[in-house]
Amino acid sequence: MKVALITGSAGLIGSESVVFMADKFDLIVGIDNDMRAYFFGNDASTEWNKNRLVQKFDNYKHYNTDIREYDKLQEIFQTYNADIQLIVHTAAQPSHDWAARDPIMDFSVNANGTLHLLELTRKFCPDAVFIFTSTNKVYGDTPNRLPLVELESRYEVDSNHVFYKDGIDESMRLDQTTHSIFGASKVAADVLVQEYGRYFNMKTGSFRGGCLTGPNHSGAQLHGFLSYLMKCVLTGKHYTIFGYKGKQVRDNIHSYDLVNMFYHFYKNPRVGEVYNVGGSRHSNCSMLEAIQMCEKVAEKKLSYSYDATNRVGDHIWYISDVSKFKKHYPDWEYTYNLEDLILNIYSGIK
Repeated sequence: MKVALITGSAGLIGSESVVFMADKFDLIVGIDNDMRAYFFGNDASTEWNKNRLVQKFDNYKHYNTDIREYDKLQEIFQTYNADIQLIVHTAAQPSHDWAARDPIMDFSVNANGTLHLLELTRKFCPDAVFIFTSTNKVYGDTPNRLPLVELESRYEVDSNHVFYKDGIDESMRLDQTTHSIFGASKVAADVLVQEYGRYFNMKTGSFRGGCLTGPNHSGAQLHGFLSYLMKCVLTGKHYTIFGYKGKQVRDNIHSYDLVNMFYHFYKNPRVGEVYNVGGSRHSNCSMLEAIQMCEKVAEKKLSYSYDATNRVGDHIWYISDVSKFKKHYPDWEYTYNLEDLILNIYSGIK
């Protein structure tokens, strides 16, 4: 029996992974205890998404398990053992603002939880492919030291700076920078994923995402910017822009395109690999540009205000260079551009 184990299975990337993998594996084992509701409130709960998956897929089995509880995780791994051929680890505390409120819980979820999963994979299914949803926050605020120029609606890297004109690649340093507490816990997990690959010769991949989004995102103020922004436009809820005049730039990748990356890696895995993943030059926008696009699609105006204090460690400009992944997996292509993505989010919320 072919089993795929997916953590955070009711979240954005986890649920997309369930949908994508359901017809490719005999059984999908989902692990998710709806910690998102604890982190961000009931409006961000993923319970609805879990119920959708349970009802839609006969080969989906859900476990309401906390990844910090090693013994309970071990029971799941013991049940399926070497039948587990793929682990997609998306469960996390995902907000750098929230992490500062409770650094111990943040680290226990992001770092310790990842260690539990890696060790259980090594113990029960060492030949499985282990995919980790990391973050561009592992680079801290180093991207802010690039030569940036201020344009009318966005910041952009100076055109004379040839090295990063296509975006930020995996060579950017991780040290001597302000990561945020969240970024630090994800660095620990990211390095563990690499080390288990290289030290124990396991097939592990760490995917350092920019803004990951899609129609099944339970967006909240502290996480899920495009989804939450569209939700505010549609409902009339007030939105706050934090710092950088609203000209901070993010690349945005649809959850389907990211999970398709995962699947390409699964079919031809590598050992201890790292990839920057995001919308790249294909799909990116500033906060101001995103507001304009959401307003146009929804045909409504956003109520918003500006707070000049930027979030600690926040990026002014971040666009991912995905050329390394494209070189390794040339058959992979984007399915969604930014306009498609925003329309998709709108259709999922309205």
